[in-house]
Amino acid sequence: MSARRWMAFAALAAFSAAAAAADREAGHAKAKQVCAACHSERGDKPLQPGYPILAGQYRDYLRKALLDYQSGARKNPIMGAMAKPLSREDIENVAEWFSSQEGPLHVKR
Repeated sequence: MSARRWMAFAALAAFSAAAAAADREAGHAKAKQVCAACHSERGDKPLQPGYPILAGQYRDYLRKALLDYQSGARKNPIMGAMAKPLSREDIENVAEWFSSQEGPLHVKR
């Protein structure tokens, strides 16, 4: 197996392991603490029309968005401050929670 293929396989395996290890209930608890004030507990009724609906959004999208807010790659002063203290595990769990909720973006699997 070439080095490039091996690295791609290793990255995919690591991502899959992180997704499989996500704890939905821990994500629910963290979402109630950190996200619910603006996005609602289930992520389906944002406080303001300009705030995104998180319920039913893809887990990998939510994960990347939070990591990008955390690193500063994605700019929003409110979300940057909210994402900064989250651990990697918190991000995985919150992404799992919101992606599992039914909403206008939810796709039955």
